[in-house]
Amino acid sequence: MTQKNDVVLIYFEDKPAGFARVEDILPDHKRGWYHIKLLMLQIPLQTITWILKDIYIEGAEFTMNGNRMRLEKVVSPDEPDQKSPEDKPAESRGGKEKTDKANVISLRDRK
Repeated sequence: MTQKNDVVLIYFEDKPAGFARVEDILPDHKRGWYHIKLLMLQIPLQTITWILKDIYIEGAEFTMNGNRMRLEKVVSPDEPDQKSPEDKPAESRGGKEKTDKANVISLRDRK
């Protein structure tokens, strides 16, 4: 469900047109419609407010001035494995297994 502070990708005629952050979603006086305030992530920054049904906010296609539009919530990709190369087996690093330990040098002691 798209909500405040989510980033959305705006599609114009089935082509990605830009990103925006949802600033606010407020109910309209017409039942089932909402004012969605978007911060367009472009230069210069600007805010726009569209009046959309909840299904359009959730990703259903709609038209604006005869053009097909769609919002798609952006989901952050999973973080890659955060293990350092030293934590991986020697074979996967492409080197021979090292038997001695590395020395840690304190920069504070060098002064």
